[in-house]
Amino acid sequence: MQPFEHTPAEARELLGRPIRELGLKLDGSPVEKYVQQLHRELEARGLERFRPACYLSDEWACPDREPIIGIPFYLADPNLQALERSLNDLEDEREILMYLRHEAGHAFNYAYELYDTPEWIELFGPFDRPYVDTYTPVPFSRRFVRHIAGWYAQKHPDEDFAETFAVWLTPRSNWRRKYAGWPALRKLEYVDRMARELARAEPKRALARALAELPVDQMTERVEEFYRRTVPDEAPNISDLVPDAELEDIFDAGPVRDGFSPAAGLFSTHGKALVDKITYWTGIRRSLAKKLIEQMARRARELDLQVAAGRETQQLIEATVLATTLAMNYLQRGKFEER
Repeated sequence: MQPFEHTPAEARELLGRPIRELGLKLDGSPVEKYVQQLHRELEARGLERFRPACYLSDEWACPDREPIIGIPFYLADPNLQALERSLNDLEDEREILMYLRHEAGHAFNYAYELYDTPEWIELFGPFDRPYVDTYTPVPFSRRFVRHIAGWYAQKHPDEDFAETFAVWLTPRSNWRRKYAGWPALRKLEYVDRMARELARAEPKRALARALAELPVDQMTERVEEFYRRTVPDEAPNISDLVPDAELEDIFDAGPVRDGFSPAAGLFSTHGKALVDKITYWTGIRRSLAKKLIEQMARRARELDLQVAAGRETQQLIEATVLATTLAMNYLQRGKFEER
């Protein structure tokens, strides 16, 4: 059950409405400027014929072998953004562009049917490899680039290519220097060469006829149903986590007094950054990382733990290390703490 009672009042009014009846459009929406920036970046890279269309859908996506980019519908409306922020984690500008570049990689692959060529298969692997939601990455492997959180390039050959394309496309990524000596550099050099060879080539799959998958005007489910379906209830996964002793090692016991402030405020201030970095470096599900930080903040509040003035940075570092260690325990053992 999602905590809808904690959502902004103006956004809560949308929960009962079918998504297709919200009148959402990409043109003129808050996310349109990012699509325009993506197209400018593609042009700056010399890709004269490749401008994938974008549409609003239920998630970030590029339908199988279709060179068209799906963008989450909630990014097109400020009230829906507020709802997403309260129930999940709203993408910021940097993350939106990261996802757009990644999906553009899929679209480029499909538009020119690179996935079916011997060199692509030799570099990235077979495109028809079974696609699984759960995978066990090798942290810090130099065979793959780093872009989206969770060592995402290791999930599937198609994701490997999309991540490689995204790194290549990102302005000022300095990929030649950053990946010098890595096996992944061969993949980046391949993308760079293909982009130059195909700069003026018409796509094999016509961009104008690409088929969208679940466009927003076909989304019959209500907003509330969407969130009940897509935002996992992670509470059972943290039922074994009550890091009281560890939190008490890091913070000072209350009550509030001169020179001290509530430790829960430290998690509130830095919560998103903590979730971002724990997700990025460990590969744990973002929803689970968010629930972990929320649980730590809740226990800090209930235990009346305090941050000493002048020690905020040190205590934030210790809390980050604790949260990261718990996340790695979960990845390795399927639970946060050993009982």
